[in-house]
Amino acid sequence: MRPCAACGVRQTSVCGAIPETDLIRLAGIAIGGIARPGTLFIAETDPATAFFNITSGAARLYKLLPDRRRQITGFANGGSFLGLAVSDNYAFSAEAIDTVRYCRFPRARLRELIHDFPLMEERMLKAASTELVAVQEQMLLLGRKSARERVASFLLARSGAGCQSPGHFVLPMARGDIADYLGLTIETVVRILRRFRTERLIEIVNTSEVMLRDEVALRRLADGSHPARG
Repeated sequence: MRPCAACGVRQTSVCGAIPETDLIRLAGIAIGGIARPGTLFIAETDPATAFFNITSGAARLYKLLPDRRRQITGFANGGSFLGLAVSDNYAFSAEAIDTVRYCRFPRARLRELIHDFPLMEERMLKAASTELVAVQEQMLLLGRKSARERVASFLLARSGAGCQSPGHFVLPMARGDIADYLGLTIETVVRILRRFRTERLIEIVNTSEVMLRDEVALRRLADGSHPARG
């Protein structure tokens, strides 16, 4: 029970559906794990035998093209619940960006728990719906938005995924990962970030930290309601 009771992301993840009095049952099926930076902990096409709940750290999610090129499809942070594939195999790979700590739940044993706690099933369905929305948003991002609009949209999305303080957040992934996800070159991403800084839309604290200076203007740009420049 103790690891679950002390988990910093339990209330914001699907595990928050389990009452504290029953955490011993959740802890009884959870298998803790650590993935060091660059380590794969979910492999695309492997049998989907477990769910993964990230408790800390960040991971890149990607799919491999037939020629083995990699396409990053998203990023996962603490509280992300992975493995909600409808097929028998994982639909993506997950690789640690920094040190990732996670709980792995065997599917069969978690289903038994879900039977007794319907609220947990509701949260899992909500997580699956969120994944679908994210896929649709990325399709819009890649298909219709300009390079500046893509970077602005990405920064706004990240600002809500682990803010240290209002508008101040971490970008644990490399610029190359961002470029891959947005369908841009590294040079384009770096140039746009510099332009955003010059235009006082953001402040680049260091290579992994950003602060929003004009969120309203950035949001107008992401929505396509602000004239694109450069």
